[in-house]
Amino acid sequence: MASESNAVGIQELIGIVGKDRVSTDRELLLKYGRGGGLVPDGEPVCVVYPRDSEDIQRIVKLANAVGLNLVPRSSSIPGALGGAVPSGEGVIVDLSEMREIIRLDRRNKVALIEPGVTFGQLQAAAAAEGLKVLMPLIPGASGSVLASYLEREPITIPKYHWDMTDPLLCIEVIFGTGDMFRTGGAAGPGTLEEQWASGAAQKNPMGPAHTDFAKLVQGGQGTMGIVTWASVKLELLPRARRLFFIQAEDLGELQGFIYKALRLRLGDEFLVLNNFSLASILRENRERIGAMTRKQSTWTLVFCVAGYEYFPQERIAFQENDIREITRAFGLEMKEEIPGASAETMMRLLDNTAGGTHWKSRYSGGCRDIFFLTTLDRVAAFIEVMNKSLVTADYPMEEMGIYIQPIQHGRACHLEFNLPYDPDDINETEKVNNLLLRASEELLEAGAFFSRPYGPWARMAYARCPDSVEALKKVKGIVDPGGVMNRGKLCFTEEVRT
Repeated sequence: MASESNAVGIQELIGIVGKDRVSTDRELLLKYGRGGGLVPDGEPVCVVYPRDSEDIQRIVKLANAVGLNLVPRSSSIPGALGGAVPSGEGVIVDLSEMREIIRLDRRNKVALIEPGVTFGQLQAAAAAEGLKVLMPLIPGASGSVLASYLEREPITIPKYHWDMTDPLLCIEVIFGTGDMFRTGGAAGPGTLEEQWASGAAQKNPMGPAHTDFAKLVQGGQGTMGIVTWASVKLELLPRARRLFFIQAEDLGELQGFIYKALRLRLGDEFLVLNNFSLASILRENRERIGAMTRKQSTWTLVFCVAGYEYFPQERIAFQENDIREITRAFGLEMKEEIPGASAETMMRLLDNTAGGTHWKSRYSGGCRDIFFLTTLDRVAAFIEVMNKSLVTADYPMEEMGIYIQPIQHGRACHLEFNLPYDPDDINETEKVNNLLLRASEELLEAGAFFSRPYGPWARMAYARCPDSVEALKKVKGIVDPGGVMNRGKLCFTEEVRT
């Protein structure tokens, strides 16, 4: 049963957005509150669907007046990481119906979008203007572009990844105080329409002044405020494109090539998958994934070369020639076909969202992920740590997926371990959850940098950096002094109220 303040809040919310935009349906609330074992189940008291930033501002001011806990989210439910599961009671602020693409600017290669815009929606609109969306690896069909960028999910094209905020540019955010704030070039002078008339495009993320205020919000899991729109970076849609595979049994065989190619800014999409992850992407069910895994080399590097508006074929040709020269120097071979998959098939998969069951869940029905940042030369050592954890937990090593995504031109990389499990099997679920906790501790001890600390990772990561905790609490005290934004996440555990 909702507390008295929440009961009052529900009636006030109806007054703000209308009765048809506030739901207390029990089945829906159970879905929003499901923690999945890694975080405790939450207690959503209602779901509210705002229409615009004015609604959101009024909702946040109401939360301060009556003590609501607001939990913003814009992607589908249930989420796998627990960032949008309330700690205790909470009001879910579902932004999925705010899905307007406010502006597409081909000249400046930028889009201004609301939080409910999905990758598929933005892709279609951008392609019509000759533009390309910078995507993470095969995102979910209902995944929010803005949520992905705010959570710093890595994009698959490292040469367009200059700063950890990319491809996010400017944002409008309603802080926990109820104040509206715009960052970067969007801050002014003038309204958005006046800026557009003068040729501005909200492309510069810095500012006001010399501070990147968007970094206060990015990665914050909704603990600082609610983003109502953002400008995001796009790139030109290639006129021509080719995809290649390079396979190896030892990751070390690929390391030198990756560093060399990325230093020269060769290639567009550029990622490494182990045989199990590759098979999970290429095949649809457990039996076919197992068979495909056995056909592949242990490691596959997937990369594309592209040509744009001017001399597309010539651009592809010089890149291909340069890359072939580098592959020969490292004793490797470029292929356009591997067992069971062609370059065309893989390119089509990389260009689209995940239809139906997400590729990570095809093998067993569910999947737990462990991901963090490191450098490519340390990946092999982390894999060894992870393998030891698998042996201790009696988890089959051949069923673990590994995804390596170079970021920031190859300066660092996103390393991800995928652990399939049957969510309907209580014992298996508990086993994988325990494995995740133990392995995460061991990886952290070995130097893993959990830059996106969801659930139990927050306790592990922040225990090692009390100075960051102190700084974050000072910022939180400024932008959300009433503690109304997603209580209990990150290092703000003392905010939880029952």
